[in-house]
Amino acid sequence: MKVMVLPTSSVDIDSLWRATSVARPEFGSLSGDQSFDVAIIGGGYTGLCTARYLVKAGLSPVVIEANRIGWGASGRNGGVVSGKFRVGFKDIAARHGLDTARRMHALGLEAVDHVGQLVEELGIAGADYRPSGSLRCAHNAHTFEGLRSEATWMREALGDTGVSILSAGEVAAETGSHGFTGGMLNTHGGVIHPLNFVLGMAAGLKALGIVIHENTTVIGVRREGVGVVVETPTGRITARQLVIATNSYSDLTPATASVRTSIIPFRSAMIATEPLAGTPGAGLLASGRSYTETRRMMRWFRKSGDRLLYGGRGAFGKSDSASAFAALEKAMVRQFPQLASVRVTHRWSGLVAMTLDSLPHLGRLDDRVVYSVGYNGTGVALASGIGRHVAALVTGGSPDLGLLTRQPLPHIPLYGLREPAVRLVAGWYQFLDAIGR
Repeated sequence: MKVMVLPTSSVDIDSLWRATSVARPEFGSLSGDQSFDVAIIGGGYTGLCTARYLVKAGLSPVVIEANRIGWGASGRNGGVVSGKFRVGFKDIAARHGLDTARRMHALGLEAVDHVGQLVEELGIAGADYRPSGSLRCAHNAHTFEGLRSEATWMREALGDTGVSILSAGEVAAETGSHGFTGGMLNTHGGVIHPLNFVLGMAAGLKALGIVIHENTTVIGVRREGVGVVVETPTGRITARQLVIATNSYSDLTPATASVRTSIIPFRSAMIATEPLAGTPGAGLLASGRSYTETRRMMRWFRKSGDRLLYGGRGAFGKSDSASAFAALEKAMVRQFPQLASVRVTHRWSGLVAMTLDSLPHLGRLDDRVVYSVGYNGTGVALASGIGRHVAALVTGGSPDLGLLTRQPLPHIPLYGLREPAVRLVAGWYQFLDAIGR
């Protein structure tokens, strides 16, 4: 078996989050053989939250992270806390019935509330969680009518009073951009410092005595007796059950091959400006929410402190691309001409785990392995909230997870063609956006 060499702990992502992070809790790598009730591969939001709730259930978990806590998506994302799924609730109701849509809506709201609970219970002040809501900005009249219809349906069918419609003038007044025809305000969710959030979770788990091993690559998993043996270059862990929580970085080790072909990693890039005080952009995004466009090739933006962050998908390579960052900066200035003379100080990217049905997947691979992958770019709330349900599955529970539980785990046909297929779909979406559909 070929062992993939991962970036070491000396390699950090040059993001705004790293530049503004709190002191990092220190964890050692695995040395020798150890035994636990549950071994968790992946030290992101899902893995850490799963460990927390397993301890509450009286079990001993261990979290195994190939790099450092926060190196993956949990430390790189845009810090948007949202309970939405990539599939709209109205579409879910049309395909699967209103009761299913209501359950999915409830799961999303529970996940948002859970973020606030974690921040409070673990004392994660550095997360700077602001439950300021979000605003979807319509880029043309057609999509604005779609938002209007969606808001009416959510109020009437789901009883969601947290959504409302804003006019073009109201959106312009809030964002500082005159490029939108209106928008839908959602008061659920908000913004957070994602790296400080995951570091705070890890510190809280450490205080509880939960074992976390950083810089520990899992190179293989095998069944033995009534449990599993997790092999690493520096030792092995024996456990009764295994949790795979590697999401978009499931290709870093052959040990997670069982979930790798269920997701398509899609690169998402972000840029951050210098502080805006004293610049023409000082008054932008004054409400401190997160904002998204209605284009299929979506751009999103928000403030962090006094800086504006601007992000989007479409960086198709395996690593950061100068052209992708340049395209983002061009789009940002087109959206906000006030930023034409403002410096961009940070550029970074990370992987989003997309699935064919645009929904997360969690469940059991067999009697010893539980998995959770595929957050489709909305993982801050969902990934941490799902940790409770993963722990419930491990301990023999059967939580009502709506469409999230998939048995068996669906795999993507012709997986080797995923990259050209993604490029083709993205090109089609860009065309539809360009003609206003």
